[in-house]
Amino acid sequence: MRKKIFVFGLLAYVCIHAAAQQVTPTPDQVKSMTSKWKGERFPDGRPKVPDQLLERLKKVHLEEAWGILRSRGYQNQFEGDWMIEHPDSAMTGRAVTAQYIPLRPDYDTVIRNVGKAEKRIGNTNSWPIDVLKEGDIYVADSYGKIADGTLIGDNLGNAIYAKSHRGVIFYGSVRDVEGLDEIKGFNSWTKGNDPSYIQQMMLGGINVPIRIGRATVLPGDAVLAKKYGVVFIPAHLLEDVILNAEFISLRDQFGHQRLREQKYTPGQIDTQWTEEIKKDFLKWLDDNPDKLPMSRAELEKFLKDRTW
Repeated sequence: MRKKIFVFGLLAYVCIHAAAQQVTPTPDQVKSMTSKWKGERFPDGRPKVPDQLLERLKKVHLEEAWGILRSRGYQNQFEGDWMIEHPDSAMTGRAVTAQYIPLRPDYDTVIRNVGKAEKRIGNTNSWPIDVLKEGDIYVADSYGKIADGTLIGDNLGNAIYAKSHRGVIFYGSVRDVEGLDEIKGFNSWTKGNDPSYIQQMMLGGINVPIRIGRATVLPGDAVLAKKYGVVFIPAHLLEDVILNAEFISLRDQFGHQRLREQKYTPGQIDTQWTEEIKKDFLKWLDDNPDKLPMSRAELEKFLKDRTW
């Protein structure tokens, strides 16, 4: 029992000591928390999911992504009820996470001293912006604080877009909304806006696990942000989510067409397909190659492992 207590105490000491030494986890620590990803990574350790998958992700319905993730055991990856700057535009990208917490002066001093040693410049709410790369989305948990909780205004918004060509997802607020609205291509999902400046808040960490409402987000997660909510997709499941969602879309297009033609009944389409319908579907794909969002090789490989 004493040995267990000692080990636990040692681990706690190591965690606290490590937190005092860095604002962000080391690349190895990021790799450890996202160990299921086997592909390319950024120098900071974050998974670097391919750009072409992020582009295809824009066409995936939120419900499809949500349903596929739940079937894989990931039941806490969606958050809704957002204030969206341009609600008719979808945004996808790779998450750079940041955690903000209510100000505690002693720990804030530690964080700022560490940042100074790491040659970080400006206020702490700008530090995550320096991390951004093309295709990244600044995702921050600022615990829903609206007044005095505005993480960015139009100056930082311009800096974000210049580095990432994306926008932000904040479980909190922004200011200078009219100025942000003038940044062509920039978009934001927030819980509100306010003219006040950020006060009584401090940075807890960059590229750490964070909570966004109902969702848990890790650095490098693929983000699907749309009018009706945001889904955070673990990097190692992104291709699986996209291929399944694209196949569902193809099935739906085929089924809707055949129902309009009255070739099959709703009962035939809504249940397990017969061999006759499967053959008809594959011929339909041959006749409509322009409808395929994936390559034919990807589709054939996908169908080998599927029970339909």
